[in-house]
Amino acid sequence: IFKAAEVTSFVLDRAVQIHGGSGYMRDTEVNRLYRTGRVLEVGAGTQEVRKLIISGELLKN
Repeated sequence: IFKAAEVTSFVLDRAVQIHGGSGYMRDTEVNRLYRTGRVLEVGAGTQEVRKLIISGELLKN
């Protein structure tokens, strides 16, 4: 999930940049996806917290 959220954020950020001002309008699919992507990124904790959880699991094994 960590990498998927990171890549999703990158791609959607670029999509908003490509669409310019219309990418921020509530009616567009790009905006809906951007908001959903942000929820995916912070839904299970911040990226830093997830890094700590993943590293802790790797060190445990």
